[in-house]
Amino acid sequence: MRPVGPADPSWRGGPWGDRTHAVLCPNPSPMTLEGTNTWVLAEPGSEAVVVVDPGPLHEEHLQSVLRHVRDRGARVTLTLLTHGHADHAESADRWAELTAAPVRAVGRGHDDLTEGELLRVGGLELLVVPTPGHTADSVSFLLPAEQVLLTGDTVLGRGTTVVAYPDGDLTSYLESLQRLRDLTGSGAAASIAPGHGPVVPDAAGTVEHYWEHRHQRLDQVRDAVRALHAPGGADAFPHASRDLADLVVERVYADVPRAVWPAARLSVLAQLDYLGHLDHPAPDAG
Repeated sequence: MRPVGPADPSWRGGPWGDRTHAVLCPNPSPMTLEGTNTWVLAEPGSEAVVVVDPGPLHEEHLQSVLRHVRDRGARVTLTLLTHGHADHAESADRWAELTAAPVRAVGRGHDDLTEGELLRVGGLELLVVPTPGHTADSVSFLLPAEQVLLTGDTVLGRGTTVVAYPDGDLTSYLESLQRLRDLTGSGAAASIAPGHGPVVPDAAGTVEHYWEHRHQRLDQVRDAVRALHAPGGADAFPHASRDLADLVVERVYADVPRAVWPAARLSVLAQLDYLGHLDHPAPDAG
């Protein structure tokens, strides 16, 4: 995770290519950037629409998505969730009521998506790409016709994401990044349609940055733990995992606004767990 800065008023959603359109939810924050992107996908000329991440329970936003779909003379036939966090999925039940369309996701009581599954809706094809790590249920979708990868919170349009320990797991996240590196390196995915922030036109470069950034952070966490355990380096350190995480955040994430330190702490816990510095699952991290 790196500094995200204030919301960028230049990103307001809109089309990307011929098959994807983002309707931006008005829920900006340090964690959601400009807001949640609800993606509307359809084959040109088709009346069948796929919606990815209807977003939080925000009636005005849901009605905006519906208007966009109706204005193009279409109807929602399938809803997909990239993961179960409220800013992406809280409205899933209400959205299903409004559209009568099935909702699919990984777990969470919805019809489970499976790795490599090819979804076909009105001529549109989407490949299911499991990308756990940010959360255990995170999944991405590849739109081969446009070489676009919809990543939810696995890769953002700006800044880097949080590994939301204990549901999120760093080993899984690194494996997911490698999967995305393979997709972008092969040319299968050229751009990224993220859950927050603007479209990323350079998918390969961005995924590579995420890979390098995550390993840099791991090195910084290793160094911070080593310093805290050095003679005189932990005078006020009571040797509890939760306190260690707080101290590491202060050292490693000093470049991140304090407003996102709680999220940074989750990533630190995930990194400490990965490095073997947590003897047992930490208490509720927030």
